[in-house]
Amino acid sequence: MNPSLHSEVTGRLLRDYAFKSKRGGEKLEDGKCPACGKKTLWAFGNAPWVVRCNRLNHCGAELHIKDLYPDLFESWSDRFQSTPENPKAAADAYMRDSRGFDLAKVRDWYAQESYYSHELRIGSATVRFSLGAGVYWERIIDQAHRFGSRKATFQGSYSGMWWQPPVLQTSSADELWIVEGVFDAIALWHHDVPAVAALSCVNYPGTALAALAEQCAAAGRARPKLVWALDADPAGTRYGKQWLKRSREAGWEASIALPKQIGAKKRDWNDLHQLGKLSAQDLDEYRYLGALVAAPSAAEKARLIYGRTGMSQFPFDFDSKLYWFKVDLEALNREMDAVRSAHSDMDEPEIRDEAMLKAGVVTNIATCLPTVLYYQANAATDEAWYYFRVAFPHESEPVKNTFTSSQIASAPEFKKRLLAVAPGAFYTGTGGQLDAYLKEQMHRIKSVQTIDFVGYSKEHGCYVYADVAVKDGKLYTLNDEDFFDVGRLSIKTIGGSAGLSLNTDLKGFRHDWLELIWRAFGAKAIVALAFWLGSLFAEQIREGEGVKQKSFPFLEVVGEPGAGKSTLIEFLWKLCGRRDYEGFDPSKSSLAARARNFAQVSNLPVVLIEGDRGEDGAKVKGFDWNELKTAYNGRSTRARGVKNAGNETYEPPFRGAVVISQNAEVNASEAVLQRIVHLYFDRAGQNPDTFAAARALEQMPVEDVSGFLLTAILKEREILASFVERMPVYQDHLVKNPDVKHQRLVKNHAQVMALVDCLGHVVPLPKEYRDAAIKQLATMAVERQQAIGADHPLVQEFWELYDHIESAEEDHAVLNHARGDGGTIAISLRHFEQVANDRRLNMPPLTDLKRVLRTSRHRKFMELRVVNSAINARHNAEYPAAPKRPTTVKCWVFEDRSGNKGA
Repeated sequence: MNPSLHSEVTGRLLRDYAFKSKRGGEKLEDGKCPACGKKTLWAFGNAPWVVRCNRLNHCGAELHIKDLYPDLFESWSDRFQSTPENPKAAADAYMRDSRGFDLAKVRDWYAQESYYSHELRIGSATVRFSLGAGVYWERIIDQAHRFGSRKATFQGSYSGMWWQPPVLQTSSADELWIVEGVFDAIALWHHDVPAVAALSCVNYPGTALAALAEQCAAAGRARPKLVWALDADPAGTRYGKQWLKRSREAGWEASIALPKQIGAKKRDWNDLHQLGKLSAQDLDEYRYLGALVAAPSAAEKARLIYGRTGMSQFPFDFDSKLYWFKVDLEALNREMDAVRSAHSDMDEPEIRDEAMLKAGVVTNIATCLPTVLYYQANAATDEAWYYFRVAFPHESEPVKNTFTSSQIASAPEFKKRLLAVAPGAFYTGTGGQLDAYLKEQMHRIKSVQTIDFVGYSKEHGCYVYADVAVKDGKLYTLNDEDFFDVGRLSIKTIGGSAGLSLNTDLKGFRHDWLELIWRAFGAKAIVALAFWLGSLFAEQIREGEGVKQKSFPFLEVVGEPGAGKSTLIEFLWKLCGRRDYEGFDPSKSSLAARARNFAQVSNLPVVLIEGDRGEDGAKVKGFDWNELKTAYNGRSTRARGVKNAGNETYEPPFRGAVVISQNAEVNASEAVLQRIVHLYFDRAGQNPDTFAAARALEQMPVEDVSGFLLTAILKEREILASFVERMPVYQDHLVKNPDVKHQRLVKNHAQVMALVDCLGHVVPLPKEYRDAAIKQLATMAVERQQAIGADHPLVQEFWELYDHIESAEEDHAVLNHARGDGGTIAISLRHFEQVANDRRLNMPPLTDLKRVLRTSRHRKFMELRVVNSAINARHNAEYPAAPKRPTTVKCWVFEDRSGNKGA
């Protein structure tokens, strides 16, 4: 190991795992194991390539240093720059430190070259291996993840060819291993195993094999035995069996070897070399694993297992079906005696194999192959599942689904669940056979962490969606087992997809929509877009490292019908991969449904539409906006009991952002109104050009614009840094504005202003758009300050009408039923409506008034109660012959701050 790399690795290990350096630094011991948590981790001090747990029976974890600290094995050109003395310094360092090779053996086998992607406009140094005239293979060694799925490149056609170590004389070898990768062949060569690289599992090196056959014939030597040692994935296994058959038909003696998988991560021969797993004993095991794959029948596979283990009964799979083998020991002894008598020339192992074929019984116990992949649990709800893959012997794709502990503890329950998740899959075995099969699979079973929502997990610092995850600016795709391998973190969401369909091909992300929303909606659309961007970082803004704003505002999008509110919001959803969606109606949702809508996403908007709906005296009422107060600070909007015998409750925090879209302005307490950034849209300024722009936004495909979300979160670090830098600047600017007095309004609008600046990291934002949006937000802050101190327009109209009617009568009250000088105003709305109609005055609809009168500030609403009416008492006294009016009337009672007295 390079001294500088050794120093950095050792420092990190001591820091992260609390190792103790012993024997003069020769060994690192007593480290804390990340798998079991015990202080039993150790590594060799002079070459800490692998850290291991000493608890072999209970843990036995083995972690390669490349998996622990991948950042140390990425930018080789930066750390090891070429010099005239060593022009391939980066390639040497890569081969030595990343691949674990002895440079004295391989230094002359490769060259350091470079690769440049004109499409991505990025380049990297490479390690290049020649395959012949004008044909080569090269490995990208500088941050290969930047190139997506491309980690290596080819020049020329390699069909039918292989790469071989320059010092290898294949015709002189007794046995020749054929592997997939160049590094696999070099790894085996380090252990005196002659190996060549086919470069791909789909490449049958027929040309190279024919040339080898000619060389052997010319030298009068026997052909070497071939060992097909491709990777242990489905493709490698499939083509290994196919090439085994083809080579045997061509006259080669051949077999299969399979690299043993250690843990959940796929391991190849180079990985096993670095883990120290290529000893003679290990190679014997890999040959055995290959023989199992190559077995022509279930009976032959059972014979191999029996011969290796000596177990009298065991489960095993063959051709994606599950079998049970059992040998009758008495029958075996009888058959061995019979074979021994009939074949005196056989040795004991051959006699035992021959007898076992007659004494052993192979029974099919499942028409499919169920495999336990991992254990997953939801710590919040104390629920857990085992995730299975069910494969079929026919061409159908495997099915993956969950099984509960009770469903795998009983054969009948397992049979029922299997039939439910995998149509046609049938289990006929016993409970004991099921236990024996699953017990072996569940030994040291992998655990995968789960979240029950979609989006950003603050605890893991990772964005997790249905098909893609992002952490620290890197994108990860779902692996074959339906979870994300994010460094040392294994994670998945069990909360569904929230309807998101994200296009990971960021080259197709269009930017022309920005001009369209500007033409259609102007500066207000840029404000809404900035808020939408901020919603993707709501958790970090509220509680993130270095940010900690403690809150994130609500966005209110209201205005006239037909002003384009729905068009704008539906397009903003397209930017996040959600098509044909605006939001949900809280007034038509139950409390539980609302709570689930708020809890199912993180760092995404929750859009509430038509929450102003309500009916006079009906059971369906408008949504109470005060429910949202706790969401402002990211706290839970609802608690529920956990279904167990204890008294635990489940209170999921609010992890997203709130957007309110309706025709009428929000009617709520001042505390809620202060939390809102208000956007009002009207039809003024609409013309054919704005209509055409809006129409183009409606027709734009989601696939062309959903890259907005991924582009933004991949630049998480830059966006949050810009936010932290710009937010205080705008906060200071608004504080100096005498028309903005509330600090909460200052903070909310300054946050969105900073997010306008952050838009430049995601889309090319013109200065004109940016300046107009900042000016719009400054105006909005002033207007919001004025709105908070004023009554709702309907309330203002109500009191103007009240004062007009009362001022017409100087000697007595017309509308105020309150008695004495209590400083209150008691109004019967039905009576008010009658008086207004008699005087031919237009009064706002009672349905709308009842919804907003409780927010009256000029004359504060007190209560709704029955009042001893002064107006009716006076009428009954003045007109004794007329029908008597009721003594009491149900009234809306307000505090009279104007000094007027009740009659």
